[in-house]
Amino acid sequence: MAAPAATQSALQKFINSPAGPKTIHFWAPAMKWALVIAGVGDLSRPAEKLSAGQNASLAATGLIWTRYAMVITPKNWTLCTVNVFVAATGITQLARIWKYRQTDEYKQKVAAENAVAAASKV
Repeated sequence: MAAPAATQSALQKFINSPAGPKTIHFWAPAMKWALVIAGVGDLSRPAEKLSAGQNASLAATGLIWTRYAMVITPKNWTLCTVNVFVAATGITQLARIWKYRQTDEYKQKVAAENAVAAASKV
């Protein structure tokens, strides 16, 4: 049986808390940091190789789950924190994709692809 809260150390309070390591409320956010690490790793990839759909999904997921983490009981600050970072990496990548698609290089590439597609239909 757990000791009364007044006699527990800070570590024991953390371990026995409703969002501590004995619950899924701790481990799900801990594993979700892999998405953040992958998103940060993608910062070195060229923007033309990034998926707008995938990063939009990451951004939306991060925003939705950040809100969820604040309305559940107990409030799950670790879930909130990781999802803020998931949303931030998704939004950052979407900004990089958008910026790339505004370049002349991208517009010329799309025009060339459209010309080839139109020529192949004839």
